[in-house]
Amino acid sequence: MSNFTVPDMSCGHCTAAIEKTIKAIDPSATVVCVLATKSVSVESNLSEPAVSEAIRSAGFTVSSLSET
Repeated sequence: MSNFTVPDMSCGHCTAAIEKTIKAIDPSATVVCVLATKSVSVESNLSEPAVSEAIRSAGFTVSSLSET
């Protein structure tokens, strides 16, 4: 699972946009967005850089990455 901090994620629309973008390139991905911590956890066959780029392409900044 990859974990990302997305500091400009601020509402349900933001979480939906991030989830939609990731699922567009990996429909089987599990995406969990937590507004309180501005974090996104992704279980996917995609590489961490690919997921990070997808979040950026949705218009968000990814400030930190970690894989667990």
